[in-house]
Amino acid sequence: MAYNEILADRVRELLSGKNLPVEEKKMMGGLTFMVNEKMCVGILRDDLMARIAPEEYQKALSKNGCREMDFTGRPMKGFVFIDPRGTKEPEDLKFWINLALAYNDRAKASKKNK
Repeated sequence: MAYNEILADRVRELLSGKNLPVEEKKMMGGLTFMVNEKMCVGILRDDLMARIAPEEYQKALSKNGCREMDFTGRPMKGFVFIDPRGTKEPEDLKFWINLALAYNDRAKASKKNK
């Protein structure tokens, strides 16, 4: 299992109540939830990945279970990993989903391959 199926179901449930265009894509060895055709949240092993506003980045890093997303060995600004300590409680997971969704409207879509 490349990603936590139980966490994926919890994310699906939260996103389904938002009436947004959500697409699931398997990428980077995990599962990514695209909202409005932009990467929003994802799951890699037992960690949640969230794409958040740059101005929220430093504050987010102080939250329980949150760390820089260093998938490539270099931190990616605006992306964080949250380990199970930070997503165990329903309200904690909801916080991260809502933080990522709040930025999604302003986030730039990645360039599509032709």
